[in-house]
Amino acid sequence: MTRPGRLLAIDSGNTRIKWAVNEGGTWVDAGALATADSGRIGEAWAALAPFDRAIACNVAGPQVGRRLDLACAARGAKLAIAEAQAAQLGVVNGYREPAQLGADRWAALVAAHALGEGAKLVVNAGTALTIDALAADGRFEGGLIVPGPALMRSALATGTARLPHAAGAFREFPDTTDDAIASGALQACVGAIVRMRHAMTESGMVPEHVVLSGGAARELAPLLPMPFAIHENLVLDGLARIARHS
Repeated sequence: MTRPGRLLAIDSGNTRIKWAVNEGGTWVDAGALATADSGRIGEAWAALAPFDRAIACNVAGPQVGRRLDLACAARGAKLAIAEAQAAQLGVVNGYREPAQLGADRWAALVAAHALGEGAKLVVNAGTALTIDALAADGRFEGGLIVPGPALMRSALATGTARLPHAAGAFREFPDTTDDAIASGALQACVGAIVRMRHAMTESGMVPEHVVLSGGAARELAPLLPMPFAIHENLVLDGLARIARHS
């Protein structure tokens, strides 16, 4: 029997679908599946802890959304789809058209705002790298979207005739093509983060630290020349807060 009060939060991204069950503020039964394998989501949840409701942010398209909905229904739970709002839980959306903001970015902003006082630079490093400026009063001022490190490496391999799918390592002065590609991708991402932090500082929103999440977070973290804190479940935390207050 499903235990009341258990929430399944789902972050359905371009590359991976990530989920976890939240009970009383604690995450249990976390898991992930390649988005390309979304047809197996029900199978992947076969041994998942019971839950009575679910919430998702889905940037992977309507077909994946339908599969998530069916998988939740099979477990007897209704799925709510989170969307960016004009304002929610102390966060004000500074986009010209608030609904255009990705739901995953919105959930991350909601979670970051709840971490404490002060302005924050909210970075989600996945297939895409999003770098968002969050003022101390909760206003989302805007942000950047650039390819993440893996996507940059892939773009060079598929968009050029002779560059490889690089499996190199970071070097300050790369002396192989693989290392040059891997290092260039990481440096480009770090440079975008540094530029946004500079822009925030120039505007009087000095961020206390970078709130860093996503699958590539640990690749970028050692290269950041400013304080940072890694939050593994930032999007899921935001979804849980939205669900609790909806």
